[in-house]
Amino acid sequence: MFNLLKPASWLSNADPKLVANKEFFSHFDQGKPLAEYSFVVCDTELTGLNKKKDELISIGAVKITNLQIDLSSMFHHFVRPEEMAHTQATLVHRITPEQLENAEPAEKVLPRFVDYIHGSLLVGHHLMLDMHFLNKAAKRIMGGTLSNPGVDTMRMAQGYNRVRLGHYHEHNPREISYNLDDLGKEYKLPVFKPHDALEDALQTAYLFLYLIKKFRKGGLITLKDIYQSGRVGSLRY
Repeated sequence: MFNLLKPASWLSNADPKLVANKEFFSHFDQGKPLAEYSFVVCDTELTGLNKKKDELISIGAVKITNLQIDLSSMFHHFVRPEEMAHTQATLVHRITPEQLENAEPAEKVLPRFVDYIHGSLLVGHHLMLDMHFLNKAAKRIMGGTLSNPGVDTMRMAQGYNRVRLGHYHEHNPREISYNLDDLGKEYKLPVFKPHDALEDALQTAYLFLYLIKKFRKGGLITLKDIYQSGRVGSLRY
């Protein structure tokens, strides 16, 4: 759940926004009730999945306060990639090359995102992929990485199914999909259009709250309870 402290050289070279966020989480307490934490559910859209070559083209996020989605405070920005030749691959997201040409670069968008997530835990579905590209951009632009602890709803759903179906459900012939859209349909959650960063963030937010409700009924009241139960992956970026 926690990120390791970076060496002093990281602090001296990093943007003050990243340093402030690092300091906020330097003595993070896992033992508080879940409702006392601020969460930011985020999603990114990319030019592709090549971790070396591909880039961010959209960031979407929504805040959860007191275990309620705050629809009055959402974050959604297109990001103009450095290499515009990649943009043909973005049509799957219904983002046109023209929209990206008119978008602001990551140098403008990412610092705003860092402000938005300050002091909040990050939530995402297969969050490590999003964090790879966010941190790749953060290193280049801001001289450091994000320090926010992370919660992966895919790992939460896997933990929930281990309990719901039994610890040996992997031997069950029934196929289990952990695709975000499939989980939303299975749990009868509100449906949002896929391949859109903000819509996927909202879909993930509803999934997160659904699973938190189930965990709390099972007696898991604090973040530490969920972490120790093994139902949330320990994320270090």
